[in-house]
Amino acid sequence: MAHKLQDQNQDGVGLLKKEKKKIKPPRMYRVIFLNDDFTPIEFVVNLIVHVFRKSYEEASRLTLEVHNKGSAIVGVYTREIAETKTTLASAIVIEHQHPLQVVMEPNE
Repeated sequence: MAHKLQDQNQDGVGLLKKEKKKIKPPRMYRVIFLNDDFTPIEFVVNLIVHVFRKSYEEASRLTLEVHNKGSAIVGVYTREIAETKTTLASAIVIEHQHPLQVVMEPNE
């Protein structure tokens, strides 16, 4: 907390007054998987389980959402965490030569 010098008392001694600053929560980012017709469903489920720490059931639900709706938000994180997870997931996808796209965007 910041301190601000306030008026002096009758003895000429300065008094400090605490000022409260409001701290904004960090901006959050969505990590999104985009559907393709080639990446195996089991690969996507395992990727969500291992990189995004979702349960197998939640990962399966998200994978079906990607497949049926064209995309799904697999997590919402601070910028640094979203970047790390997006980069890691994309590297695994490339390593296994799948066309799955993993993107991030600001959460609104």
